Amino acid sequence: MSKLTPIHVQAQTEWTRYLTRRHFLKNCQIGLGAVALSQTVGTPSSNAAETSGRKPEGPLAVRPPNHPTKAKRVIYLHMSGSPPQQDLFDWKPTLVKHHMEPCPDEILKGERFAFIKGRPVMLGTPWKFARHGQSGQWISEVVPGMARHADDLCIINSMITKEINHAPAELFLHTGENRAGGAAMGAWATYGLGTENQDLPGFVVLVSGGTDPTAGKSVWGSGFLPSVYQGVQCRTGNEPIFYLNNPAGMSRDDRRRSLDAIKALNEAELKEFGDPETLTRIEQYELAYRMQTSVPEVMDISREDKRTLEMYGAEPGKNSFANNCLLARRMAENGVRYIQLFDWGWDMHGTSADNDIVNGLPNKCKQVDKPIDALLTDLKQRGMLDETLVVWGGEFGRTSMNEARGGSKFLGRDHHIHCFSIWMAGGGVKPGITIGQTDELGYRISENPFEIRDLQATIMHLIGLDPYRLSFRNVGLNARLIGPTDTPKIRREVLA
Repeated sequence: MSKLTPIHVQAQTEWTRYLTRRHFLKNCQIGLGAVALSQTVGTPSSNAAETSGRKPEGPLAVRPPNHPTKAKRVIYLHMSGSPPQQDLFDWKPTLVKHHMEPCPDEILKGERFAFIKGRPVMLGTPWKFARHGQSGQWISEVVPGMARHADDLCIINSMITKEINHAPAELFLHTGENRAGGAAMGAWATYGLGTENQDLPGFVVLVSGGTDPTAGKSVWGSGFLPSVYQGVQCRTGNEPIFYLNNPAGMSRDDRRRSLDAIKALNEAELKEFGDPETLTRIEQYELAYRMQTSVPEVMDISREDKRTLEMYGAEPGKNSFANNCLLARRMAENGVRYIQLFDWGWDMHGTSADNDIVNGLPNKCKQVDKPIDALLTDLKQRGMLDETLVVWGGEFGRTSMNEARGGSKFLGRDHHIHCFSIWMAGGGVKPGITIGQTDELGYRISENPFEIRDLQATIMHLIGLDPYRLSFRNVGLNARLIGPTDTPKIRREVLA
């Protein structure tokens, strides 16, 4: 009777059948291949390891921040499609005065638009603005819930981007690249800091509005970082994460035994070949097993009392932005590092009543304003706002002119890169201030421009990471969220 070959030897023999030139060069004893390949294969740079205090524990283990910081986590509320800043936070009485007048030639000279043709007319907001709070910030009547928090908000009216189309603009904002393949801010945050709860993902994504953001799932991808850092999309319903539940006929004990066998094989492969993705694979299998019990509990908003559900406008079992805001608070209090909400439907072109600024905009605002009011209130009353950085905004701005695509009689605004508004609150942000100004027609920035990469650098700084040193070796470069140069700035005027 022939002797049985141990299973790990069988696995190693099978592996050699698929040994690639890359693996050969990386591991050959001459070493030249390894030297050359180390410049192209993605690996953590020494700066990244030093910056994040990386230790030999699991990839999601908590790591200390670079500097003392208040913010322990981020909740990013992205309005996919981009809300019109002139109707929400950037009050322009002169634009209202010139409503429906032909656009001045000096504005149109050298400009290219996504959809506007010919000579458009100016479009003043139909909504009333008022000063709110002791800070006296100008905020529109269509977001009364946000207005109640004027003294907590740091409104930035001078954001500027370089991307005029939705997908590239969303990718540039969240990954630092205008094409798929970059690592999202949430991935960088968990790569640098790990996460407090090892039974939940460090980076969670919640989507509402009926579809994914225009950039798709790449906008929460890990890019060249190990895939354990990518965002995990959660949903309301019986299966919060697809394919997490055991298949029919498999018990939890059966799952544990199968994972133990797979883990032994992966650990043998890791020891032999040292591929960091193998470690990621081990961690993801184990995390998925733990999440089978932890995720359903956290995602069950029916555990909240009636008052809280009513405050948010949340309905258990429903897919809505209100539910997602309540889930964001539950994720935050359960130790998730980065919670990303995407709400689709903010592309107010004015081609129909559904996407104009008279009908479509107030409808969308009604869907998000009450939940955001509740989220900020809830975080504050639980003593969590000081430790939670909340960010709200879109991927670019909207024009001060009426689009009138195809002769449409509905009022809407085209894409605009020269200025837009976002706000930040909590987590070490200076409250009750407005940063930056636009010209009297709200078309270009007149004071204190705020670049996308400045925003990224500032968010990383607020959660305790050094955006200049946090990097990952990829295709011969120390890739960073803020790009290869040191021109992005940590905006100190935002810091409390």
